[in-house]
Amino acid sequence: MTFRVIQWATGAMGKTCLRAVLDHPDMTLVGLYVYGAAKAGRDAGDIAKRPATGVLATTDVETILALDADVVIHCARLAPPYGSHDAEILRLLESGKNVISINGYSDPLAWRGERLAALEAACRKGGASLMGAGLNPGFAAEQLAVVASGICADIDAIEVVESVDCRAVRSPEYVFDVLGFGSDPAKVDPNDPAWGPASSLNGMYAETLSAMAKSMGLSLSRIVTEHRVFGATEALEVAAGTIAQGRVAHVNWRWIGHAEGDRRLIMSIHWFMEPAHLDEADPPLWRLKIQGRPGVRIAVDLDKHPEDRTPTTAEQWAVAGSVINAIPVVCAAEPGPVTRPLATPFRLNPDRRALA
Repeated sequence: MTFRVIQWATGAMGKTCLRAVLDHPDMTLVGLYVYGAAKAGRDAGDIAKRPATGVLATTDVETILALDADVVIHCARLAPPYGSHDAEILRLLESGKNVISINGYSDPLAWRGERLAALEAACRKGGASLMGAGLNPGFAAEQLAVVASGICADIDAIEVVESVDCRAVRSPEYVFDVLGFGSDPAKVDPNDPAWGPASSLNGMYAETLSAMAKSMGLSLSRIVTEHRVFGATEALEVAAGTIAQGRVAHVNWRWIGHAEGDRRLIMSIHWFMEPAHLDEADPPLWRLKIQGRPGVRIAVDLDKHPEDRTPTTAEQWAVAGSVINAIPVVCAAEPGPVTRPLATPFRLNPDRRALA
């Protein structure tokens, strides 16, 4: 079948998802939502550097809600606090559209009370489903780490370590306001849940650990944080601007979930503007470490296609691939919040040409 898709937002990740939809033989773009007036009225193909589609970008939410679509790829920029995009997502679900988010929602059922009740009610009203997709959260812990645990007879701890070089990120607002770079280390407590970046991420990765635990039959007793910030060793010129010496140039986010028998599920994320505080100068994107019988160590990196000369990164294509491969799953699911299955592999429809 052909899936009717709405793309929501066209930042770096959203634009790559848009290209993947336009390139895919089983996807038909029917709508495009943008936040900025400068993109409104432009053809989706123009924004994506693809041939004209006849689909024009709009900033009008009501226009999007009125469209007939199977799924919305929700790629709004990460913003504090976690859950701040719920209002948009609730309206999309109520309008009868399945939603895939790249900003968490790994395990919406982990939430209790009003938030979960609102999500479930919206899904019931629209007969729609909500699911998260992406790399981390989405793939590294919830899928890759859990599948790797399948060769272990017993496990003490699983740790996923992600290392992301942020020097090429261009948006000053995102780098300095959302991610916290350039802050004064003496004036921020990264473990304060009210600090902007922590308020964006703590709930997101609590869901990640919850999804891991459920897949492994574990029950988390608590999640603690051990976040750390590091000052720049010298003044740094990065794509988004200048980071003064001593100001935050590296954040190591750490969430530790405790389960039965003192088993631990650990997510550790390094976002850095210089490699001075890393354990190794050139780390892979992910290191997976399982302490158990047997122990497991996996290093994972992503490479661009050898013929790809565009500025789009391998990570951006991987997010798009994760989303595209999740669309048939969320569209076939029963209405409600959905935890992503352990495998959402690439599938080639034999009745159509291969994805170019």
